[in-house]
Amino acid sequence: MLIDVTMPQLGESVSEGTITKWLVREGEIVRRTNRSSRSRPDKADSELPAPVSGRVAKLLAKEGTSSR
Repeated sequence: MLIDVTMPQLGESVSEGTITKWLVREGEIVRRTNRSSRSRPDKADSELPAPVSGRVAKLLAKEGTSSR
């Protein structure tokens, strides 16, 4: 089963963030809560956990890409 992973809400007033680095690769197996990416909502980087365990099928956003 494929699951789309979206950028979580990082703060009450934060509406956009940039993926600064992927911490996983396509095909890699991750466990729920393992760090999957690093994002920068404003000035501080945040490491985002994987929401579920499984295999990374495809990274759809490139590093440096902003997301809402």
